[in-house]
Amino acid sequence: MLCQICNKNGATIHLTEIAEGVRTEMHICEQCAAEQGIAVKSHIPINELLNSLLAVQPTDDELAGSSEKELACPNCGFTLDQFRKAGVLGCPQDYEVFEKSLRPLIEKAHNGKTTHCGKLPSKTSTDAKKQIELLNLRRQLDSAVQSEDYELAAELRDKINQGQK
Repeated sequence: MLCQICNKNGATIHLTEIAEGVRTEMHICEQCAAEQGIAVKSHIPINELLNSLLAVQPTDDELAGSSEKELACPNCGFTLDQFRKAGVLGCPQDYEVFEKSLRPLIEKAHNGKTTHCGKLPSKTSTDAKKQIELLNLRRQLDSAVQSEDYELAAELRDKINQGQK
């Protein structure tokens, strides 16, 4: 694959951006990346990536007081300090135990989103897709009502009623 900028060199850098549900890809060579000011560093270790994200986050004391820093997961015994060093959690329950510290990190890494909204398997049945769509519409409706956006809430209500027929 050729670089999309110079159309001469082979593309070795593949950038993917997902903004508002729209995915765009760009394939460029290292020379063009350097000219565009895109930092090229191959294989960033996960620890380094997490440390860079955590470096700009508020301290544990600011987020949850000193109690969460010393808190250990009752299921696996993992601590927040171990997460900072290893870059991985010990078990799924850690997300709940360390929620106050992890939420800002997850929001930053996922553009403000804290719930998984990934793709559906291609073999998912039409009924299952409809159910998931209705569930998402109901969540949006709840959010619109809480923020007192009644016009949006009415539109969402109508979509939900149409989907149930």
